[in-house]
Amino acid sequence: MLQKHRGELFLLGGAFLFAFNGIVSKLVLTSSLSALRLAQVRSTGAFIILFFLVFFRSREKMRTTRKEIPQLALFGAIGIAAVQLGYFIAISRMHVSFALIIEFTAPIWIVLWIKYVKKRFVPKDMWLAIFLAFVGLLFIAQVWKGQTLDTVGLIAALLDAIALSVYFLMGEKLTQNRDTESVTFFGFAFATLAWLIILPIWNFPFEVFSERINMQGIFAGYDSYGWVLILWIIIFGTIIPYLCVVTGIKTLSASTSSVIGMLEPVLVGIFAWWWLREAWLPLQIFGGALVLVGIFIADRARMEAH
Repeated sequence: MLQKHRGELFLLGGAFLFAFNGIVSKLVLTSSLSALRLAQVRSTGAFIILFFLVFFRSREKMRTTRKEIPQLALFGAIGIAAVQLGYFIAISRMHVSFALIIEFTAPIWIVLWIKYVKKRFVPKDMWLAIFLAFVGLLFIAQVWKGQTLDTVGLIAALLDAIALSVYFLMGEKLTQNRDTESVTFFGFAFATLAWLIILPIWNFPFEVFSERINMQGIFAGYDSYGWVLILWIIIFGTIIPYLCVVTGIKTLSASTSSVIGMLEPVLVGIFAWWWLREAWLPLQIFGGALVLVGIFIADRARMEAH
């Protein structure tokens, strides 16, 4: 039974860890570390650990061909680095759960890519799905109240959704010929390279590692050292969930994986409610439900189109 649903279990585990990581990351973003630097240290730390893991266990996995390099670079720079950047900017300016719901419109962007770039048939249900998701976003943003949702955060979350689409599509393509461990390793290698170009390491605020960060919410009476939370983010919020999701994509498909991944906004909403006492208005809950329904219909229609 477990072997039969191996892919689903890996994706559920990845969604759980990613959701919990959203709360921990939001705590770290209250320190002297910016969203960009958190994304950088997350990728760099994951790359270093994966390098030693792959090097000592099976260094032959580090070999690649010239043809694969551009694909791996796209997977790392956009599918990992850009996704993390957009995600951290979004959650630093809005509720984690709101940011994630917008991020997981990714299946819809994938469908638009199929329709207008690949010129493939798209079922009528797809347009219903896009309409429901769009209306849901309006309810979440409460546009009739004016500035209820940060503009920069909203743009970052939408760009994050597009980058996540690249992650699922490239992940499915790359795992056809490579194992999940090497795909994840090269992804973080190129993500780290991208961050080194954007943000020189010698300007990194290393004092954050010794900084005491308040745990907020129900744990507001406690503090933690920055290095403890950052190490958690690198191992349990990055390496393990990324390996889980890539394994799920390889076992199932990008489409099925993206649907299961939509559990993440639901889980992070539960964590945010429990830990940070973040609350949703009834209309925002309804909007979130519309977005999730729209994404589900979109992904089902996309599978039918294939």
